[in-house]
Amino acid sequence: MEEERRKQEVEEAIAAANRVLMNLRQAETALSSAGSWGIWDMLGGGMFTTWIKHSRIDDARTSLEEARRSLRSLRRELMDIDIPADFKIDIGEFLNFADYFFDGLIIDWMVQAKIREASDNVSEAIRRVEMLRTRLHEML
Repeated sequence: MEEERRKQEVEEAIAAANRVLMNLRQAETALSSAGSWGIWDMLGGGMFTTWIKHSRIDDARTSLEEARRSLRSLRRELMDIDIPADFKIDIGEFLNFADYFFDGLIIDWMVQAKIREASDNVSEAIRRVEMLRTRLHEML
């Protein structure tokens, strides 16, 4: 009976990891799009391009908020099977005000650097959750 309960807890942890990965991949896609629009913005895309870029950044933030909620659930599931989880997901600030009101190459470059940094952080979080999920599958 104890083995069956542990298997159920592991399966719940895998499901929670899958939810986190789904949210992180959505954020990754939004950040990639924001980065592409950011390049156009640096080439003189104007206010419309800046608006689209920030819309994609907002999409990434929304996905990351969902990922944080899913991550809390994953942490609870991992506690049930005595596996520590220390994940931090942070995309930082994107200089929104400055980008809109002082639109220029320097500000655009700074925002682009923040997008790249956030994208790197999300990629690392995906890698870590995938490794954890593989470890969980091995426990079944």
